[in-house]
Amino acid sequence: MSKQPSVKTVLTNPIHFLAFGFGSGLSPKAPGTIGTMVAIPIYILFSYLTLVSYVILLIILIILSFYVAGKSAQLLGVHDHGGIVIDEICGYLVTMMLAPVTWQAIIAGFILFRIFDIFKPWPIKFLDQRIAGGIGIVVDDLMAGIYALLSLQLILWLVK
Repeated sequence: MSKQPSVKTVLTNPIHFLAFGFGSGLSPKAPGTIGTMVAIPIYILFSYLTLVSYVILLIILIILSFYVAGKSAQLLGVHDHGGIVIDEICGYLVTMMLAPVTWQAIIAGFILFRIFDIFKPWPIKFLDQRIAGGIGIVVDDLMAGIYALLSLQLILWLVK
């Protein structure tokens, strides 16, 4: 495991602060899970937007995350430091894009996203291993988010 940057480094450097999900990536245990939890209130705020606005803001956030994750990794000297969780935030927001704002959907989306992010079914693992830089750090979480989005929508459709 790579050396954890100091709390001061993460909280005072805007790149690390964003990459580490406002500091949530500093968690010594399960930083990806904690980073995904940070995405929940962001999703709730996004849910007040129209779908078009949600998608536009999400695209902007994803593009920003490519840069921020890549720059943070470069500054740390580690390709995909476990504390970089901006990718989990983006992936969860993809998962929840069409979901209703209910505690059941929020929890189901959270669980589905974490399952796909952790187990990385094809082509997630393939992409994760072959794409470098910030895009490589984020793309596997975006794919996990797409898988979780489709799964959540199927579940919501089946329980109607």
